[in-house]
Amino acid sequence: MLFRSEGPRSDAPFVAVNCAAIPATLIESELFGYAPGAFTGAKAKGAPGRLQDADGGTLFLDEIGDMPLPLQAVLLRVLETRRVTPLGSSDETPIDIAIVCASHRPLHSLVAEGTFRADLLFRLNGLSVTLPALRERADFDHFLDTLLADAADGRPIRLANTVRAQLRAYPWPGNVRQLKNALRVMIALLDDTDTVI
Repeated sequence: MLFRSEGPRSDAPFVAVNCAAIPATLIESELFGYAPGAFTGAKAKGAPGRLQDADGGTLFLDEIGDMPLPLQAVLLRVLETRRVTPLGSSDETPIDIAIVCASHRPLHSLVAEGTFRADLLFRLNGLSVTLPALRERADFDHFLDTLLADAADGRPIRLANTVRAQLRAYPWPGNVRQLKNALRVMIALLDDTDTVI
C-alpha cells in the first residue's frame, strides 16, 4: 500500500499502472490515450490515457522493468517535453505529473542486457529505495504478527514458537504475498475453537 505525504500533490490524482499486467499491444493506448478512430474498436470520442488522468498528480508505474523497449522511448520523450500525444493524433497535451516507479527486476542489469534504456533509467532515477526481501527483514516477527492479526480477522490466534521459527527460517521466494497466503491457509485449517497454530 502506498501512503501519500502532506506534499503539494497529496490531494491530486494518484494513478497506478501495472506495466506487466497490460498486454504490450495495449499499453501505449492505456498510457497515452488515443484519438477517435485511432484503431478498430476505439471509442468514438477517443480516450485520455493514464498520463492525462494523473495530470497535476502522481503516476505510479509498477513493474516498469517489463515495459516494452519501444514504449520506453515514447515515455522518455514525454518526460522530456511534458507533453502527451495520443495515438492517432498530432495534437500534444501538456501534462504536469510526478512519476514513481517500482520494479522487482534490477534495472541496471536490464540496461546491461539491452532490454531497458539507460537514458530512461537515468531520467527516472532521482531517488532509489531498495526494499529488503521478506527473509532479510530485521523486523520479521513484528511483520509476521501484523499479517497474522490481519488474516485472523479479529480471532485471537497466535503462533507456536516452533511454527514461528519455521516461518522465520523459510526463504519466502514469493515474498509477502506468499506469507499472507500461507497464514490464510493455516487459519482456514484451524477449528473454530483453536487459537494457536
